[in-house]
Amino acid sequence: PSHPIPSLSHPRPAPSRPVPQSAVRVTFHDRRLQPSEQQQLDGWRWSRPGGRILDIDIPLSVGILHPQIHPTLLNTVEFLWEPSRRTSVFVQVHCISTEFTLRKSGGEKGVPFRIQIDTFGVGGKGDPPEHLHSASCLVKVFKPKGADRKQKTDREKVEKQPAPEREKFQPGYETTVLAEVR
Repeated sequence: PSHPIPSLSHPRPAPSRPVPQSAVRVTFHDRRLQPSEQQQLDGWRWSRPGGRILDIDIPLSVGILHPQIHPTLLNTVEFLWEPSRRTSVFVQVHCISTEFTLRKSGGEKGVPFRIQIDTFGVGGKGDPPEHLHSASCLVKVFKPKGADRKQKTDREKVEKQPAPEREKFQPGYETTVLAEVR
C-alpha cells in the first residue's frame, strides 16, 4: 500500500537563477542505522522485486518539471522546478517504519525516517552543480489503522503532561514542515 505524505513545499531561490533541480530522499534518521542503510535497502529491494520506497505523486504536485525516477535508487526522486512559480511536490512512501525493525510480538515502535530535499543550480562547463539548499524532516510511516492509533496514543500522552511540558511539543500541521539542514 502507498502512504502519501502531505506536500513538501520548498523555498524558492532568487528568480534570476536558472531552473534548479531538487532531489528528495528517504533515509534513516537514526545515526546508528545509517552505516547499514544500503544493506537494509538492498534487503527491502530483494523482498519486493520491482517495488519502490519513494515516488512522486504527479497529479497532486504543482510546478515540477521533468520528474525522474531512477530504477536503482529506490529511495530517491528528482525533478526540475520553475523558481517563479508556486511549487509543491507530493511524495508517496511505499514502506512502513516497522519494516526495518526486528520483529517482536507486536507493538514495534518503527524506525524514524528522514525526508530530505537537496536543491542544486546548474553547474558550468565541466563543473558540478552548485548546492543551493537542503531541508529535511523526521517522519514515521505506519499503516492507516496503526497511524490513527499511534496519533491517538501520542495525543493522549501529550494531554496528560503538565502545561510547561506540553509547550515543548511541536504543533501539528496540514503539510510537512521542513527544517533547513546546514
